[in-house]
Amino acid sequence: MKLWILLVNLLVALASGWAQAQSASAPPAKAIFVKAGRLLDVRSGRYIEMAGILIQAGKVQEVGRAADLQPHVPDNATILDLDSETLLPGLIDCHTHLMARFAGTPDGYILGLAQKSQAYRALEGAADAKATLLAGFTTVRDVENEGSGYADVALRDAIEAGLVEGPRMRVATRGIAAVGQYNPFGVSPDLTDFPTGAQMISGSEEARRAVREQIGHGADLIKLYADWLYPTLTIDEMRVIVEEAHKAGRKVAAHATTPEGIKNAIAAGVDSIEHGHGADRKSLELMKEKGIFLVPTVGVVNELIEEHKSDAITEERRQRREAFLQRIRQLIQTALSLNVKMATGFDASSERRHGRNAQELISLVRLGMPPLQVIRAATVNGAELMGLQESVGTLEAGRYADLVAVHGDPLADITVLAHVDVVMKDGIIVKDERREAGQ
Repeated sequence: MKLWILLVNLLVALASGWAQAQSASAPPAKAIFVKAGRLLDVRSGRYIEMAGILIQAGKVQEVGRAADLQPHVPDNATILDLDSETLLPGLIDCHTHLMARFAGTPDGYILGLAQKSQAYRALEGAADAKATLLAGFTTVRDVENEGSGYADVALRDAIEAGLVEGPRMRVATRGIAAVGQYNPFGVSPDLTDFPTGAQMISGSEEARRAVREQIGHGADLIKLYADWLYPTLTIDEMRVIVEEAHKAGRKVAAHATTPEGIKNAIAAGVDSIEHGHGADRKSLELMKEKGIFLVPTVGVVNELIEEHKSDAITEERRQRREAFLQRIRQLIQTALSLNVKMATGFDASSERRHGRNAQELISLVRLGMPPLQVIRAATVNGAELMGLQESVGTLEAGRYADLVAVHGDPLADITVLAHVDVVMKDGIIVKDERREAGQ
C-alpha cells in the first residue's frame, strides 16, 4: 500500500511539473484594445469621453482616454472599435433562478417538478444562462434552484469549464424553508418522495444540517425563507443558519416580504433581504445600521401588473393593487433616503422572462430611483453583496474584462440597457450585434 501511495504521489508531481512547463512555454494571450465613444465610470458617475480599455489575459490592464493609452498598446493587439457606443461594466443580477421555467398556471409548479428530470432542468438552466449573458448580465447570484437538486452547482461548474455559455454564477442550491411552507402546495400526502422547491426543515438542528449539506455539495451562499403568507422560520432557526453559513464564509439571503418576517430575518443577522416589500422605516433603519442589502425585485411585479392591466377586476382589487404599488414606491424612496445598500435582481422564473433582466433596472427608475443609483445597484453594489468587489462590478485595472456596449446614454434613458449591442466576458466577445448586422 505504501509503495502504491508513493507511485501515485510521484505521478501527480510529474504531471504538475509538466503542466507548469507547458504553461511557461505557452505564448502570452493577445492583448485587446477597446476604443469607445465614452465609458461610464460607475463610481464617480462621470463619463470618460473617447475612452479606451487595454485588456490582457481576460483582465483589464488600463482604462482611460484612448489617446493616452495608445502608446501602451502592443503592436499585435486586437482592436475593437466601438466609437459610437457607450461602455459600462458587465451587469450583475443578484436574484436569479436560472433553473426555473414554470408555467404561470395554478398547477405550473407541481407539473414542472413532476414532469421534468433534473437533467432536463439543468439543460433548461443552460439555455436561461445563455439568454441572461446575452442580455449583458455577466455575473449572477442564483438564489435557490426550485427543486432541481444540485443542478445549479453543475451549471456553475460547466460554465466555468467552458462547456456552456453563461454568466459567472454564485449559487444557493436548494434553499431552506419551514416544513409545509414553500412550493409545491397541494401535493397528496401519500407522495412522500415528491420533490420540494426547497429543503424543508423544522428545528435548529435540522437547519444546521441543511446548511452543512448544502455547503458540502457546493453552495456559494445560503437562501432561507423567513416567511411565506406569514412568518415561518423562527429567529432561532435562522440564527443557526446564519451562524453555520458565516462560519464557512458564506452569506445568507432571506426571502422576506411580511413586516414580521423581515424583522425576524434582520434580527437573525442575514446579509440581504430579498423582495422586502413589507419593510417599514424601522426595519430599513436597522438594515442600514447592520449593512444588510435590499434586493427589491420589482421588475417582475411591474410586468405582471402591466400584463393584467386591462383585465376586468373589481374596484376593491384595483385599489389593493394600487396600494401595493404605492408601498413598493415608498419602500424604494425610504431606502434611498436612508442610504440602504441596494442591489438589483429580476427574479425571472419562466422561459420568456429569462434574458429580460434589464426590466428590473427600468422598473426601479420608474419608481423614482435615479438611473446612476440603479446602475450602481447593478454593478458595484451587486459585486459587493456577492463578495466579488475585487473582481467584477467596475471597469478598473485588475478586474475581469466584463463589459457591455449600448447605443445611447443610460443616464438619460435607462431603457437602452435592454438592448445591448456588445457583451464581453473575461475578455471574450460573446455577443456583437454590430457584426451580425454587418456593420
